[in-house]
Amino acid sequence: MTLPLLGAADIEDLGPGGAADALEAALRGGLDPAATPARSHVTVPGGELLIMPAATQEVVGVKIAGVAPGNAARGLPRITGSYLLLDGATLVPLALLDGAALTTLRTPAVSALALRHLTPPSIGHLVLFGTGPQAYGHLGAVLAERHVERVTVVGRTPHRVEALVAHSRRLGVAAGAGDADAVASADLVLCCTTAGKPLFDGELVRDSATVVAVGSHTPDAREVDSRLVARSAVVVEERSAALAEAGDLLLPIEEGVFAAEDVASDLAELVTRPDRAAELASGVRPRFFKSVGMGWEDLVVAAAVHRNAPAGA
Repeated sequence: MTLPLLGAADIEDLGPGGAADALEAALRGGLDPAATPARSHVTVPGGELLIMPAATQEVVGVKIAGVAPGNAARGLPRITGSYLLLDGATLVPLALLDGAALTTLRTPAVSALALRHLTPPSIGHLVLFGTGPQAYGHLGAVLAERHVERVTVVGRTPHRVEALVAHSRRLGVAAGAGDADAVASADLVLCCTTAGKPLFDGELVRDSATVVAVGSHTPDAREVDSRLVARSAVVVEERSAALAEAGDLLLPIEEGVFAAEDVASDLAELVTRPDRAAELASGVRPRFFKSVGMGWEDLVVAAAVHRNAPAGA
């Protein structure tokens, strides 16, 4: 048996909108994110392996992702990996997917699904922290879901900032470089970095704004400060995963300014309870969506990529 190989082009063909649609359909169909096995971490000489299995009645899958901090100096991607998709009933392999490309699509699609339910159709000012693959992926995902008037890119490396600014302009959006204080006028803030400490002062964020943070998945790292978390309506992918891995929440809990029961909603509730989503989107206080990445998301998107691929691929 020849196992189909689905590469970056096959994954990109699904697009962030198609991936978000697949995630939403899975949640509406009753998929329970809490049933997803926890992510395993294995330290290896080059960095870390993340092992992420998931299963439904129809399909089973596992992602092995490599996190190699030294790859940037080598001109290689920091995130590597592969995804094995299997038939749910027989466990016969169906396809092998590019794990890095899958992550680059899946994470923005999760954010896009949250933004469908937390933001208005038009966004005046988007502030984007980060200049790596997730920053590009999130920009594309937001533009697939919402009209954006202008983008401010905030990053540490000037030439990478300018490259993302130029990319934004090619997509038809007014864009420029800026600093962290730009969040004071933002309608949407996207944090797509490897930072371990807060990127901006959370008091600057307007009550009407939405903040998304996707860069960290360890208890000791965060992209936003406790001030923002304490004053926001906090939405997570799934409560137990967030409260095990999200330093953005765990550090404020340690400081006594936030509690586990203060989490306002999870992604499944946003999708299946329009009344709750409308309440959170009212603009009374900022919305903060925190994702750490879960195996069920990879499985759902991988299965959608497989269905979308040309016959014989």
